[in-house]
Amino acid sequence: MQENNKALVQRGIHNYGTTVVNVSNNERLASVAVGLFLLSRGIKKFSFFKAALGGYLLYRGASGHCFVYDKLQRAKYTLNTESENIQTTFIVNKPKDEVYKFWRKLENLPLFMKHIKSVSEIDNKKSRWELNVLGNITSVGWDAEIVKEEEDALIAWKSLPGATIDNAGKVTFKDALGHSGTELTVVITYKPPAGNVGSALAWLLQPLFKSKIEKDILGFKQYIEIGELVMN
Repeated sequence: MQENNKALVQRGIHNYGTTVVNVSNNERLASVAVGLFLLSRGIKKFSFFKAALGGYLLYRGASGHCFVYDKLQRAKYTLNTESENIQTTFIVNKPKDEVYKFWRKLENLPLFMKHIKSVSEIDNKKSRWELNVLGNITSVGWDAEIVKEEEDALIAWKSLPGATIDNAGKVTFKDALGHSGTELTVVITYKPPAGNVGSALAWLLQPLFKSKIEKDILGFKQYIEIGELVMN
């Protein structure tokens, strides 16, 4: 036991009683500050995600114990992160060419996908993506490119090598409602990189992140049909 404690201390981890303190004092102060902010915002805005994240950060700061760091240590920084895959099919009451043109302009995506902070088109194929994390307190970014497209039928994109988060997506468009509507099948995949940074991001992406993406995708129907998001 003494040898195990000595090894922990050498890695900056201290065991006080039954609680392993593996967060530095500066990080603990930051966790408390951000936790208080998110908790108050979550309660005020009736956001379970922000309130829950704020409560966890308060615990992290008060106790000095981080479950994410525990996970990273156990995995010895070689944890393979899993992909988060989302697929859904729905029909919108707009013609296929109009729906395709809206999706093809990737800068439109943050209008209804609130988990995406911004998409900036670099050229006709490449774009810069920013993803909201930590309750929109911060963001991570990567570059992507359109890898396949068929006018009024298909758009597929993929993040470029070296991206902080591997992202891929595909949207197919089919006539529906007697050619006055469009059936969309949307497939989106997010995968953080391997290693401790990727493992921490994987903790952020699951499971509430998946439900948020699904909600955002379905928000497209509302946006394209009435021009705004009434509830999202």
